[in-house]
Amino acid sequence: MTVNHASTLKKEYFLSYINLIIISRNCSLEEAKDLAMKMFFHNNIEQYGKSTAQRFLEAYKELETKLKVASS
Repeated sequence: MTVNHASTLKKEYFLSYINLIIISRNCSLEEAKDLAMKMFFHNNIEQYGKSTAQRFLEAYKELETKLKVASS
């Protein structure tokens, strides 16, 4: 996925990105988060700015909530 370094990435971008990792790597949400941190953010969550980091965390929390609801 191409990243425009001049703008803040949206939560929807990260929802898609994390889902892509989960599907393509057949891994858990937590593993997908760790992979995204390593591959996308190069272990520096603020690499693309605080707003982008916040949108990533919002997407992760949304997916986490959906998984909890689905498993109950």
